[in-house]
Amino acid sequence: MTDDEHSDSERKSSKVARLINEYGLGDSFGDTLERLWTADGDQRESLRDLADRFNRRLLETNLQAAGASTVDGELENLYRLLTDDDVSSGMRTEARARLEREGVEIDRLERDFVTYQAIRSYLTEYRGAEYERPSESERADSVIETIQRLQSRLRSIAEEGLERLRSTDRLTLGRFRLFVDVDVLCEECGAQYGVVELFERGGCDCDPDEE
Repeated sequence: MTDDEHSDSERKSSKVARLINEYGLGDSFGDTLERLWTADGDQRESLRDLADRFNRRLLETNLQAAGASTVDGELENLYRLLTDDDVSSGMRTEARARLEREGVEIDRLERDFVTYQAIRSYLTEYRGAEYERPSESERADSVIETIQRLQSRLRSIAEEGLERLRSTDRLTLGRFRLFVDVDVLCEECGAQYGVVELFERGGCDCDPDEE
């Protein structure tokens, strides 16, 4: 087999490329996957995120082909019920039965679901995409942004939960303020800093020359 023939064989063997064609998702969907994987900062999605995005699109396409309609958030919930490890077998069975009643070929759909390895193969081998890893400073900034985003999300979830419990008289609570902090305690030097402050100051009070 020549190099050109081997390259053609690799391109034809991509499960993701085949499904994009079979489901009529169009070249633009492949472009979107590549753009999101190679994006900078918060715009970038991991291979696992892209696999979930791809599989949700397959689920959506199957529902549309079956003439089924969904309300906001229902598609994401159905996908979670089909794939999340924390979902009970009973709930997953109910979700599969519901999709079957809607006319979705659930067995075929689940066989079509892809892994993050399939996404990586599609992007790197089929499309020839490359991801340039960020510098150390960019990586630190990304970690800080992720932590702050998760803190904000946790604060929002906690506040909503407290408000809901209070409004239904299941919790006695006056006007409140919620604090979500992540501190790091170095057991060597005894210094304690907020995790963002620790990043910004470049470390704890340990002498780096003594490490």
